[in-house]
Amino acid sequence: MENKYLNEAMIGNKNMLATFSSKGEIQRIYFPSKDNKQYIDFFHTGVKINSSDLIYLHDDINNVYKQYYDTDTNILNTEVTNTYFNLKILQTDYIMIKENVLVKRYTFVNEGKIDLNTSFYIHSELLSDYNNHVGGKIIDGGMMQYAHDFSFSTFAKGYHLLKHQINGSRETIKRGEIYDKDYIGMSKDTSICYDLGVIKPKEKKVLELCLLIGENKNISEIEDDIERIKKIDLNKEYTNTKAYWRKYVKTHNGLNLKEPENSYQEKIYDIYKRSILLFPLLMNAETGGIIASPEIDENFTNCGRYAYCWTRDAVFMTKALDILKMEKETEKFYQVFCKKTQSKNGMWEQRFYTDGKLAPCWGYQVDETASVVYGVYEHYQYTKSEKFLKDNLQMCEKAVDFLKRYIKDWLHIEGKDEQDNDKVQQEIEQSVKHREHRCHISYDIWEMCEGIHLYSLASIYSAFECIIKIYRILGDKVSDFENNRLKEEKIIKNKRELEKLQTEIKKYINENMYDQEKNCYVRNTEDKKMDISIIGSVTPFHLFKAKERKIVNTIERINLSLRTYTGGYQRFEQDHYRNGNPWPIANLWMTLYYLETGERKKAKETFDFVIKTVGKHNYLGEQVDNHTLKPNWVLGLGWSHAMFIIVLEKLYGYG
Repeated sequence: MENKYLNEAMIGNKNMLATFSSKGEIQRIYFPSKDNKQYIDFFHTGVKINSSDLIYLHDDINNVYKQYYDTDTNILNTEVTNTYFNLKILQTDYIMIKENVLVKRYTFVNEGKIDLNTSFYIHSELLSDYNNHVGGKIIDGGMMQYAHDFSFSTFAKGYHLLKHQINGSRETIKRGEIYDKDYIGMSKDTSICYDLGVIKPKEKKVLELCLLIGENKNISEIEDDIERIKKIDLNKEYTNTKAYWRKYVKTHNGLNLKEPENSYQEKIYDIYKRSILLFPLLMNAETGGIIASPEIDENFTNCGRYAYCWTRDAVFMTKALDILKMEKETEKFYQVFCKKTQSKNGMWEQRFYTDGKLAPCWGYQVDETASVVYGVYEHYQYTKSEKFLKDNLQMCEKAVDFLKRYIKDWLHIEGKDEQDNDKVQQEIEQSVKHREHRCHISYDIWEMCEGIHLYSLASIYSAFECIIKIYRILGDKVSDFENNRLKEEKIIKNKRELEKLQTEIKKYINENMYDQEKNCYVRNTEDKKMDISIIGSVTPFHLFKAKERKIVNTIERINLSLRTYTGGYQRFEQDHYRNGNPWPIANLWMTLYYLETGERKKAKETFDFVIKTVGKHNYLGEQVDNHTLKPNWVLGLGWSHAMFIIVLEKLYGYG
């Protein structure tokens, strides 16, 4: 598959997700979930005008492009004007709300002075492999491409095929010379053509295509589905889709943002609304799992891929969902997805498919587990639902039990508080533990180095604090689970142990992660680099207070070592991933810190970098090119948008 690193725009519904280039080319289509699976290798469209060769809509030297969304919707418009023939084509893409159909409406306007005899071509290749080989079959008004477990049908409403080619069209499509006597074949790429006829000067013609995806059922059932879709009034469907998304934005205006009064406020407002429209495109409606981003690197050329659910990323996103009045989606994440994915020992692995199945991993990250406990309590902060806490208490207790074992193992603090332990025996046990650990070593938040990390320890500290608060909130209700004093006594003992472990964590950090020479905290016990995630110990985990002298010293060092000449912040010193660019997340983390200290002017400075480097359609990227100040990797990153919403809530005091 060709590398397509930037999804410039995206559309979807509960089951489908499609991404596009800035020139309107479909890059990916996912169904029945947002992470698995993707169907197309390419889907190219073009026109043949009079005696010309094929003019690809997404790639021609004479084409001029303009792309935009219908206001407050996930309906994408791409204007393609061919300056040679003066033909203007408006391509409008949207996915129906109640049907798994992507509609592509093409409006052709002849802005020239000569007649244009126009044919419309589609050349489509699906992803195929030995275990799921793709073939093609002509259907009424289009082409069905299919494999053992799916069918992908492309057809026009009101037009019949002029010609088609199932086998060998790669060699002939560019000249627009496709012909095949066969109606069915074993090729994974196929070409079809519709005759639009002559478009006279100032005349307008419309072609509406439907892309229907489903399982490979009996052929008669697929034909029935196609006939049913053809009977749908697409003008009405377009209007309904537009109304759905506009209502969605209004319903989820959790910060009660008002209409902007200047261009600066307008930009913030636009990113805010695009965030609201993005989150449902990342979510699994059945489980509540949330992908980090639409996929950008299937071939693993620069990363380990992105279209998976990391519980840590999702916890940040669920906080944003709560702010945006999407509490039901948040609850589904914890009550369905997290319960499905928790291991028997209480931990969560690195990442999962959104249906709850384990995704490819390359190590362990302890903050993934700690973040879930923190997230459960954070959701309660918005809803005040004690029922939610009770429903998820057992899950959190299992996680905390794992975290207790982990922290005792790696910090060598097991048995320190047992009065009756023999001192010599303790020393022997500690010596053994220094040589061998029962728990696997953890990667840092960025998944790049293993060790004991300040952010990880802060997340565990916070998880302990959250379960203590949950016990306090539920009070006597906790004992209802077993209805006896043993449970209550166990909870009291557990709270005492957790408080002691919190003290040990803080002590360990101050003794091992405060560099006396640099006069600041460092990210771990090994390389001792400055890292933006150190701020996690202040916000969101509240291990330290923002104005503590050691933290203030650390922020000064971060500004010296991680702030670039553009005002953007890198993640950590000597970050080489994708050339070590600034990350919006890093700037937003700095903004949160300055809001904690009340330094609103500095908060605005760090926040403004994010505003001025946003993508074309108000999508926030993972990184920003420090030279062009444009996103250059992973547009529509859910974590970035979540941090933006979290900052916005604090920065402007809405809600």
